[in-house]
Amino acid sequence: MISLINGTLASKDIDRVAVMTAGGVGYEIEIPLGVFESLPRQGESVSLHTSLVVKEDSWKLFGFSSVMEKSLFEKLLTAKGVGPSLAIGMMSALSAPRLMKAIREKDIATLQSVPRVGRKKAEQLILDIGDKLDAIGGGGGEGALASSGNVVADDALRALTSLGYTLSEAERGVRAALDGGNWGSSAAELIRTALSKMGGR
Repeated sequence: MISLINGTLASKDIDRVAVMTAGGVGYEIEIPLGVFESLPRQGESVSLHTSLVVKEDSWKLFGFSSVMEKSLFEKLLTAKGVGPSLAIGMMSALSAPRLMKAIREKDIATLQSVPRVGRKKAEQLILDIGDKLDAIGGGGGEGALASSGNVVADDALRALTSLGYTLSEAERGVRAALDGGNWGSSAAELIRTALSKMGGR
């Protein structure tokens, strides 16, 4: 499974990018609006967390700026009547933290603000995944640590999970570090503070 792609941003459009890896392989990756807004300039290095969706007639890669966004996308796909196109549409209309908050709090009005999501679809979404988002984290508001713009926090999350912590544990540690006033820290500083909050391992 292709879960992370690092390479050079060969081209970008509002809904997709092309990334050329060091091995000379180019990948077309579909993205939500928030990812497009956070992309570097063409020709610069880019790293995207990816989810591969396989159908009978197509294989498509979808890219995200954080593990949390990718996890949310995959969770949305488990809801009845939600395919990749609608999931990306929801994540383009609402930031990941705001979308998760709306689902958790049964905020029908906010969910209905998304194109192609009516009341029945919103209610079905809440029924299917409303109680399954805790493992993802985030959803605490627009300032949640895993929002697409917080690259340092996401780097810290990846490092902590590579050390053996679960995503939920890593997010709690990083969130505690950020709550302690470390928003301007480097990834290394954030990791050290998070580890101290978590008691190390």
